[in-house]
Amino acid sequence: MRALRGRTLRRNRRHVVLGVVMLSLHQVAEALVPVAIGLTIDWAVVPGDVRALAVCVTGMAVLFTVLALAYRTGARFSLRATENEAHLLRVEAARRALDPRGERSGLRAGEVLSVATSDAEQAAQYVRAWSASIALVVAVVVATVALLAVDVPLGLGVLVGVPLLMLLLRFPAARITRRSEAKQATAAGATALATDLVGGLRVLMGIGARHNAAARYRAASTRALEASVGAAASNGLYRGLVTASSALFLACVAGVSGWMALDGRLSVGELVIVIGLAQFLAEPVQGLGMVGQMFATARASARRLVRLLNAPAAVTPGDRDCGGGPVVALSGVGYRTLRDVDLELAPGELVGVLTADPRDAEALLELLSGRADPERVHGALTVGGVPVHELGLDALRGTVLVEEHGAALFEGTLRSNLTVRAGTDEDRLLAALRAAAAQDLVSGHPEGLDRPVADRAANLSGGQRQRVALARALVADPPVLVLHDPTTAVDAVTEEAIARGVAAAREERTPAGATLVVANSPALLARADRVVVLVGGRVHRTGTHARLVEEDRYYGEAVLR
Repeated sequence: MRALRGRTLRRNRRHVVLGVVMLSLHQVAEALVPVAIGLTIDWAVVPGDVRALAVCVTGMAVLFTVLALAYRTGARFSLRATENEAHLLRVEAARRALDPRGERSGLRAGEVLSVATSDAEQAAQYVRAWSASIALVVAVVVATVALLAVDVPLGLGVLVGVPLLMLLLRFPAARITRRSEAKQATAAGATALATDLVGGLRVLMGIGARHNAAARYRAASTRALEASVGAAASNGLYRGLVTASSALFLACVAGVSGWMALDGRLSVGELVIVIGLAQFLAEPVQGLGMVGQMFATARASARRLVRLLNAPAAVTPGDRDCGGGPVVALSGVGYRTLRDVDLELAPGELVGVLTADPRDAEALLELLSGRADPERVHGALTVGGVPVHELGLDALRGTVLVEEHGAALFEGTLRSNLTVRAGTDEDRLLAALRAAAAQDLVSGHPEGLDRPVADRAANLSGGQRQRVALARALVADPPVLVLHDPTTAVDAVTEEAIARGVAAAREERTPAGATLVVANSPALLARADRVVVLVGGRVHRTGTHARLVEEDRYYGEAVLR
């Protein structure tokens, strides 16, 4: 938190300093307005001196010119620093979210989006609050000095009263911080839930769960509303306290100065100066109260931002390159639900894995993608003969591609979704689509590869999205390709075409690529050189699809049901 605030000021120091200087100059000029009016009365109006009056009027014109230009320039510098910091924080949050190592902040996708947008913008207000607070303090100091010059006891009263007032206003500011943090957290939770529901809308409609989903979102939205109302109530109460205390402070100063004027201790001009300065002081005092609110809101958002930026990486890569030996080898590996798993994958092999428990598949995919925490992994897992946690991230990603079951497509075109590297030729894209039995997406559309793809591929069916994602993995053509249930949304005929196309595409790779398919599809498993069956997190049987169907009752029931 403190480091983030310090860095915020350091990297915007030029604009912050210029903004503070110009805003402070504006406050000084504004504080001098009642002083100038009082001096004009005492020096020109009361004695009837026309030349002095002309000089005073000219001086006031210059004063108001400086006042207007200083505010305009200072506000511009301050706003530029704030917007620049908001941009930098958004970029940092996006970079952290998109880091190939991943992150373990515990935030869902929608919450990360809220942090990278709303919280980044609120945290950047720290720059503006800091600039405004310095300028307002300068205003209070100048006004106090002017009051001391008029009457020392009166100036000392203001000097003691303002800090005391600000100290009392700190107590409700802490409540604003808590309410603002709760508001941002519940709003982010509602955003995350909405993101999840929109992504799975078709599934929810298919299983008739729209009403339950709507009820969940309504409850989350209600919590966000209550938190927002609570934060607004705290802000309103705080603003009311600031306004009331400022008015009371002004009334006290005006009352004391009026009594002193009646007693003959103040001249008419000095009375005008005191009343004017007391009225002016209400603005910076109230402004300092509002700055406290800005600091509280920025602090709450900064906490959430720091949680994302300082989150540990999901993957802690090493710095080694792949060596020789089997492409992938697991020896006595235990992780999550897996127990003593032995599995070896050599170049040119297509190996199938059938799991009784979906958690076994998830654990295996985490291991192969390098996302597993090395401290929780038992046994040896090597890629190219090198322990996976010692591999550099580029080496691991360049060797093993894990195509998850829920792979995402992006708004754009088929071409942009399939092109994983710049300069990929069109023939290669079409060949991958044919292997994934998705050539109809091109041949059946007038724009071919430039066929539009909507946000989250909403204009494609589930089977079409699945086949495009598979084609994209084939275009990448990694040495080791890991597929997880790539045919669950297609019919049996298409599934057979995909199995045949994937096997052929991987065989044609030079050098031969190794392929691991985690699925229960009989068409895919029948193409495998061998199938490994995991039951209870352990290797139950290993053999060809045909042999296992004949000899293993469990396997036959699992693939034929």
